[in-house]
Amino acid sequence: MGIKKILNEDISNVVEESLTGYLTAYRKYYKKIEDYNAFYYKGHRQNKVALVIGGGSGHEPLFTGYCGAGLADAVACGNVCASPNPELITEAARAVDQGEGVLFVYGNYAGDNLNFDMAEEMCQAIGMKTAHVREWDDFASAPKDRITDRRGIAGDVYTIKIAGAACDAGLSLEEVVRITEKARDNTNTIGLATSPGTLPGNDKPTFEIADDEMEFGMGLHGEPGIERTKMMPCSDMVDRMYRELKQEMQLKAGDEVAVLVNGLGSTPLLELNLVYYELYKRMHKEGLKVYDAEIKTYCTCMEMGGFSITFLKMDDELKSYYDAPCFSPYYAKGSVSSVTVDTNEDEEELEFDETDVEPAPVIRSKEGVLEQLNVEDTRNMLLYVADKIIANKPYLTEVDSAIGDGDHGIGMAGGMQKAKKKLLKIENERNAYQVFETAGQAMLMSMGGASGVIFGSLYLAGAKGMEAKDILTAQDIAEMEEKSLIAIQKRGGARLGDKTMVDALSPAVDALKEHAQEGLLEMMKAAEEAARQGVENTKQYIAKYGRAKSLLERAIGYQDAGATSVYLIFQGMREFIEGSLENN
Repeated sequence: MGIKKILNEDISNVVEESLTGYLTAYRKYYKKIEDYNAFYYKGHRQNKVALVIGGGSGHEPLFTGYCGAGLADAVACGNVCASPNPELITEAARAVDQGEGVLFVYGNYAGDNLNFDMAEEMCQAIGMKTAHVREWDDFASAPKDRITDRRGIAGDVYTIKIAGAACDAGLSLEEVVRITEKARDNTNTIGLATSPGTLPGNDKPTFEIADDEMEFGMGLHGEPGIERTKMMPCSDMVDRMYRELKQEMQLKAGDEVAVLVNGLGSTPLLELNLVYYELYKRMHKEGLKVYDAEIKTYCTCMEMGGFSITFLKMDDELKSYYDAPCFSPYYAKGSVSSVTVDTNEDEEELEFDETDVEPAPVIRSKEGVLEQLNVEDTRNMLLYVADKIIANKPYLTEVDSAIGDGDHGIGMAGGMQKAKKKLLKIENERNAYQVFETAGQAMLMSMGGASGVIFGSLYLAGAKGMEAKDILTAQDIAEMEEKSLIAIQKRGGARLGDKTMVDALSPAVDALKEHAQEGLLEMMKAAEEAARQGVENTKQYIAKYGRAKSLLERAIGYQDAGATSVYLIFQGMREFIEGSLENN
């Protein structure tokens, strides 16, 4: 049986449409921030540190459900399983900044780290004080000596709750950060998956698992866990997870913990209640005190089956912030005296753009091989490359699904669609570098995830600041791409052999420089071949970045999706220059 999803025929606007539904239903609490997939709580307190949270969509009620009184002030929503882009995050911060500082709280994933870091730089450039706390409660994803490599999952709920209370208490930014980090560092989670979720637009689930199997420690995006076993009784599942938590946190009789039993998407409440029943029996027997317990669906991945258990080890200071009242439609504690500031103003109906970019006609300035690129050739070449990536979305999704979460194809295709829209609007441009900048900026500000920053920079970073030219030579392109490579490595930190897009881009740039004197086509042929070999080489490497890094040796034998996209981009450039265009 095929995967059944409740979606519209055009799934490209699924995040906008879903968010519009949420904000329309709860409009007395929230206001959308212009045309961005971001919103703020109308009743947030004044003269305090602002709390901005965010991450990929598809994990609801995380993050949209934790904005409100005593919680976050604003939320930045990325595409499905991809971080929000820097511009979106910055606008969310601007909407709630009151001059006391802005704290960003988000899950510790490569894409979120890159995009929130860039957003902080943008905020600081306009005078905001900022800080961030990255959630890394998933202790199954990395050992203690690599704690900063751990992922953020359901523990976000506790960290956001306590951060929101600290902000509302009127504390300084530095003190809010201290308390939030203390909450984060006393929170640990372990999950168990029984069935996968499926991202909108994907034909295959995020991972495969047999009907009689389950996996301890699996991540929200299908990242492999610590052990795959046959299905077992609930009591045995809980016993293993409880032992892992107790050992990780060095818990002993008399310790007090708050407990969060979280469904991953499709697990019914009847079963979640049973999980807590088995958990409580063990805690009570061994003298662990339950300060508070909650059972619900808090952090999901679409219709993924399974559950997670989160412990927050309490002390008197954390209790005071944990117990502070809060309210949102999805999460509440105590009694909040003033939930909203509803001005009863007439607001425009929330809208979303359902139009998409039509396939672009590609025109070359002459028949045969192009020896150089004028502005229109540059624009048409990037349109052709965009169509090539969009056409390869299923292939890129398949490649990424093998060792990632399967969202690379969707992200790349979506970013290229946004780039096409901007490229099609270009008129009377005289600077060929500006064409690259326009496409790169569109990708950077639309894709989200690590891919948005990295692939946006592939076009943007190299072209930015270059002296205007109406004709680009082979040497110009070689210099531009070398500049892009340097910027990408500085921003992301990846080097050759790390199983990233750099493994294709770096040898391609070397080929560009080595063959630039041979003409545009020969240079591009060499770069394409170098990128292809770079993709092949990634099959030998252990991933050191992104979601595949937790696989360690299990990633060997699979090619990197980002490197594959780099190869397709250089292939598209070569085909355009050569005149051997494919029908996409």
